[in-house]
Amino acid sequence: MNKNSRKVEILHAAASIVSREGIFNFTLEAVAKEAGMSKGGLLYHYPSKEALVQGMVEHLAESYTGKIESNAEDDPDDIGKWTRAFLNVTFNQTYPNKDMNAGLLAAKAVNPELLNPIKEAYGEWQHRIEHDGLDPVMSTIIRLATDGMWLSELLDIYQIEEDRKDQVLRTLEEWAKSSQLNDTND
Repeated sequence: MNKNSRKVEILHAAASIVSREGIFNFTLEAVAKEAGMSKGGLLYHYPSKEALVQGMVEHLAESYTGKIESNAEDDPDDIGKWTRAFLNVTFNQTYPNKDMNAGLLAAKAVNPELLNPIKEAYGEWQHRIEHDGLDPVMSTIIRLATDGMWLSELLDIYQIEEDRKDQVLRTLEEWAKSSQLNDTND
């Protein structure tokens, strides 16, 4: 097994612990057991709890960024492509292991500075969204609505039914297509 795939397995185990049992049960011992390895083996890959949480956040940010960039590159229409890419990835292409998002909660609890990779990614995404030819306020509203859907699912505070979620997605997609072309920030 390659070292990177083992590291990703460990990240999945850590995310599962946080998602299933909460941050207070997130220990290196619990993660090692979940990953099917010794604590020493875990420490070889991630020498501390902070390093493990940092790995979770970095992995999530890199995965999400890669998908958004790929979607934007594949979009034949330059106008609005970053807004549409963010919308599509968030609704349709999130990380396959939804527990991985729990790494953000762990970072907030362990050391909020560990959120810096996702904060930096969001800064870049927002810049691209605001400068992709759509009205920057409308594209920001679309991003915030998309984030709201994602966060409500992450925190399991309100699950809308699939047909309503599809309606919301279609409405946001329409807004992304029809927003006025008055990007005055360029």
